[in-house]
Amino acid sequence: MVQRRSQTQARRLRLLSLLSDGAFHSGEKLAKRLRVSRAGIWKLIHSLQDLGIEIESVARQGYRLPRAVDLLDKSALLAAMSKNTQALLDHVDVMLTVDSTNRYVYDNVSVAPGHAQLCVAEVQNAGRGRRGRTWLAPFGSGICMSIGWQFQEAPPTFSALSLAVGVAAIRALKRFGADDVALKWPNDLIWRGRKLGGILIEMRGESGGPSTVVIGIGVNMHMPTAARLALAEQQAALIADVHEILRDRTPTRNAVAGALTEEIVAMLRVFALSGFAAFADEWRQLDGLADAPVKVMAGTQTLLGTARGVDTDGALLVEMEGELRRFVSGEVSVRSERRA
Repeated sequence: MVQRRSQTQARRLRLLSLLSDGAFHSGEKLAKRLRVSRAGIWKLIHSLQDLGIEIESVARQGYRLPRAVDLLDKSALLAAMSKNTQALLDHVDVMLTVDSTNRYVYDNVSVAPGHAQLCVAEVQNAGRGRRGRTWLAPFGSGICMSIGWQFQEAPPTFSALSLAVGVAAIRALKRFGADDVALKWPNDLIWRGRKLGGILIEMRGESGGPSTVVIGIGVNMHMPTAARLALAEQQAALIADVHEILRDRTPTRNAVAGALTEEIVAMLRVFALSGFAAFADEWRQLDGLADAPVKVMAGTQTLLGTARGVDTDGALLVEMEGELRRFVSGEVSVRSERRA
């Protein structure tokens, strides 16, 4: 049974590879390439559609994806990283489908201190965002990845780790020319006030002992219009993607995922020794809320004030009636139109 599932998965991936150019392919030619019957192709197509992958079927023309897609590939992903980063990756999983990359890594993480585990997936069935939200990422439209890491002991200002991850993510995007991406406390990547990506961190460990963290990051690469509308409705936020920013200079998803991995792993090594202090100045330069009028939803309270950056532990500072209030959690939004 396991062998049969593995064979089916391999055929699905091979079929997606054949369709990845966005052109029509006849069922007959696909069947010959995969050495299955045309009925077998039909079943594989429907199994991919059941995963939420949109595949068009037109009589006498065949099957195609709505547009060309650069598929995630382990070899290409590793090639986008330096040898030093590759040496720190104890496990690399590139998956067609998973419930959540964060959950997968959290349930299976097994790395030595100072080493990482990486999981990227084409399709997430139950991707998670902050505050119980789902992370919607249609097939081929973005990057869904998680990195597991073990600290020998909890580093200083551990609570600010998501802010340092944001700095690392922007460093990765700057490699490709995306120079005007900003950060929105505590864990969003934004471009011109619209959400480009998000970060979700989960941890386990003992006080004073080893601590394992799982860093989930999603980045919109080329989002279909329908997905943009669904995300805007779900999160009450407008969406941006890398293709919109870079147009014909848009890198492959493997290149971006590789750069993200490299920058996050490099950040984690520094953070283990120095905590948020090593990234605080850079974060402030990237702060998309700096001095903006904001609304903070903390618990049952809705509070108004002016964002004044973060403290040494990564807590949001908001000026309210002449006093600084400190928030370690909550939802914050700009009260008036503002470009990041």
